[in-house]
Amino acid sequence: MTTRAFIAGCSGYDLTPDEIAFFKEANPWGFILFRRNVESPEQVRALCASLREAVGRGDAPILIDQEGGRVQRMGPPHWPKYPSGSTYGRLHANDPLVQREITRLGARLIAHDLRSVGITVDCLPVLDVPSPGAHDIIGDRAYGKTPDQVAILGRAAAEGLMAGGVLPVVKHMPGHGRAGADSHLALPVVEATREELERHDFAPFRMLTDMPLAMTAHVVYTALDPEHPATTSRIVMEEIIRGHIGYDGLVMTDDLSMQALSGSFQGRTEAAFAAGCDMALHCNGNMDEMSAVAEAAPALEGDSLRRANAALDRITHDPEPLDPVDARSRLDSALAMIA
Repeated sequence: MTTRAFIAGCSGYDLTPDEIAFFKEANPWGFILFRRNVESPEQVRALCASLREAVGRGDAPILIDQEGGRVQRMGPPHWPKYPSGSTYGRLHANDPLVQREITRLGARLIAHDLRSVGITVDCLPVLDVPSPGAHDIIGDRAYGKTPDQVAILGRAAAEGLMAGGVLPVVKHMPGHGRAGADSHLALPVVEATREELERHDFAPFRMLTDMPLAMTAHVVYTALDPEHPATTSRIVMEEIIRGHIGYDGLVMTDDLSMQALSGSFQGRTEAAFAAGCDMALHCNGNMDEMSAVAEAAPALEGDSLRRANAALDRITHDPEPLDPVDARSRLDSALAMIA
C-alpha cells in the first residue's frame, strides 16, 4: 500500500474503530501524540503499538513535543519534569562546556523516557533565537539569546536524543524567534531585512543542516515573500531553506490546523506541497480535517521518500548505555546550582 506524505494525530488514549479504518486506508507516514493521548506508560505503549498495527509498519515514526518547561506532553506522576531550554542556557554561564554536557544529558534522559513507550521522534530542539519585543510563544523555550548559543545547545540536545534512539526535529525553520504573534492563534509578520534574518534568525539552522528532520515556521518574512508564510512559500523553501541554509533533510509543516494558516485543509495541504514541503503535519485528531489533509497529501516518493528513509535509517537500535537514576541525579544537581 502506498504511504502518504502526512503525519496524523488521534483523539484519545485508544484508537476508535473509525480511526483504525481511516489509518489503514490513508496510510500516513507517521503519527503525533499530545497530552490528550497520554495517561500512563502502559497505555502509551499500547497506543503506539495500535498505531503501527493500523498501517502495518513496525517502523512508522511516532512523534511528540517533549521539550521540557511549558511544552511537555508526558509529565508527572509517571514521567519527571524537565527544564525549559533557557534553563540550560543559564547553567554555569562562564562554562559553555558544562551547558552543553547537561543539555545533552537532559535530552538523553528524555529519549530514554520516549523509547521506553515506543516513541521514536521528538520535536526538539527549538533553534529559534528570540528578539526583543517578540511574542513569548518562543521565550524560555529558546536555549539562549545568540545564534551561536542556540546552535551549540541545540546540537547537544539533538545528539542526546539520537544517542538514545530518538530522532530530533529542528524547529521552526527558518526562524520563529522574531515573530510578534503566536502562530497557533494568528499569522506573524516579520519585517526584518534579509541581512538581519540571515545573520540572526537563520544562522542556527545553517549550523545544524545534518539533522534528519525539520519543521517549518508559519511566519511571513516580508523581505522574502510578503504574501505567504514560510510553510507555503516556494521562495522561502527554495531560496532560504534549501538554498541559503542548505538543508536537504525532510521538511515537515508545522501543524496545519494552526490559525496562522487560512483556507480549507485541502488548500493548506496543497499549498504546502506546492511550496516544496516533504510532509504535512496535522495534529488535533479531527477526522474531517484529517480526511481533507489525507486526500490532498501526495504519495511519499522521489526526494521526499529518500529523505524520509534517510531519517529512519538514523534511528539507532543500540542506544548509548544509560543509568537513568544516576543521570537524573546529575541533571538535578546541575539544575540546583542555578541561582
